[in-house]
Amino acid sequence: MPRIKLINIVGTRPQIIKASAISRAIRIHFSDRITELTIHTGQHYDKELSDVFFDELEIHKPDYNLGVGSSSHGKQTSMMITGIEEILMSEEPDCVVLYGGTNSTLAGALAAVKLHFPIIHIEAGLRSFNKMMPEEFNMIVSDHASTLLFAPTNAAFKNLMREGFKPENSPLYTINNPKIYLTGDIMYDNTLFFAELAEKKKAPFLDDLGVTRDNYILVTIHRNINTDNIERLETILSTLKSLAEEHSIKLIMPLHPRTTNSLKLNLGPLCNDLHNCEFIKIIPPVSFLEMTILEKAAKMIITDSGGVQKESHFFKKPCLVLRKETEWIELVKNGTTVLVDADKEKIRNEFNRFIKNNPNLDYPGFYGNGKAAEFILSEVLMMFES
Repeated sequence: MPRIKLINIVGTRPQIIKASAISRAIRIHFSDRITELTIHTGQHYDKELSDVFFDELEIHKPDYNLGVGSSSHGKQTSMMITGIEEILMSEEPDCVVLYGGTNSTLAGALAAVKLHFPIIHIEAGLRSFNKMMPEEFNMIVSDHASTLLFAPTNAAFKNLMREGFKPENSPLYTINNPKIYLTGDIMYDNTLFFAELAEKKKAPFLDDLGVTRDNYILVTIHRNINTDNIERLETILSTLKSLAEEHSIKLIMPLHPRTTNSLKLNLGPLCNDLHNCEFIKIIPPVSFLEMTILEKAAKMIITDSGGVQKESHFFKKPCLVLRKETEWIELVKNGTTVLVDADKEKIRNEFNRFIKNNPNLDYPGFYGNGKAAEFILSEVLMMFES
């Protein structure tokens, strides 16, 4: 049986964590058949990406780091394409693995497709149906440049079919004859692994914060639609403060630096009120394992993060989403996730419904059986054997 070389392309901390599911599956099941390398574009500079981060999560450091950093979309993406192209030409991998829809994903897709390296796209088919979101365009382009497309949900799989992809395609698979799969979500694989790891390494974290399990609400706000729009940010935070006081329930807020800066610069009095409120605890950004503990032990989660929405479902927590749309539409249809945007009345009504009425909620297995990475790699190997 042939041994193949694959190259992961990542650019953000969430993508490194996603890729760790693939790395772990290679190490456990396919180490004799797959050689793996990882390119980190450096799309987001993150001081958390130190040796401590990789050691704590038991994942390997990227083999290449382009150090591109933040810039305009065009400049950033062009620098990534140049750096990725040079490495691909030198390493000559059998395939390139992309994750989601960041600028790094787009750059990897453009570099690989021009050099005729088959693209494996994980998290294919996700659509918010809002092309004003840069991730939407990146996802669509990356999907249509790919040879194997792995959709994490039934909705994503149907999106691909609506765009002309045919499930019945048979080998040989190429960019002109791609194959689509419904796989489940590699982040569910990761959640099962990291939840256990977090309990071992970070269990005292809740005690340090002075909270107990199922007795607080986790709040995360980082998207620029909320942090850069002062009216939205003020509505969200003032409404949550009032609700915390009315219900005497603690809100834990690991605030993104962007959110903290916006608060201090534009909403000084509210910032002071939040810090002085006995039911609100604002903390600096937390590690991935600390976030895992916070999600797992919360009573409810309020967020504008796509990843945190999904993780709320993994941990069977109701979730209020501070956005108008989401790529995880199955969660909204299920009723366990609600789009409240920055609407004061919606936030109030849904907060009260989940906290006061304690509805009987169901959390179906939308995201597979926790073995998506193993399935993906099996299919990648099959492509090279056919």
